[in-house]
Amino acid sequence: MAKGHRSQIKRERNAVKDTRPSAKLSYARVSVTKACFVLDAIRGKDVRTALAILTYSPRYASSLLKKLLQSAIANAENNNGLKEENLYIAECYANKGPTMKRIRPRAQGRAYRIEKRTSHLTIVLDERSK
Repeated sequence: MAKGHRSQIKRERNAVKDTRPSAKLSYARVSVTKACFVLDAIRGKDVRTALAILTYSPRYASSLLKKLLQSAIANAENNNGLKEENLYIAECYANKGPTMKRIRPRAQGRAYRIEKRTSHLTIVLDERSK
């Protein structure tokens, strides 16, 4: 069993702050599975290679992730003082967001449900050690 009270465990876990530059896009109108195809292509790559992959990828999620990556690069340069040449994608993931439920009329008065899925996209950068 864990030591201490639940609030104490949470306090200790939240005390360690991640200082790596990152960017997050919440409620993106793309499903997690479709976003993961693009995320798998850029995971672990350096920033310039990842931008090139996202520029020429035909998937819709790549346009969202390209903007998100550019935002993370800007955060790294302005907030952390890091150089773009040394950056690489340390983590990138998509978490499930809320699903919008819509109705599609069908034959004989029936109604089928359409689920419009959303996701929360996150990119975390880090500096590559020489």
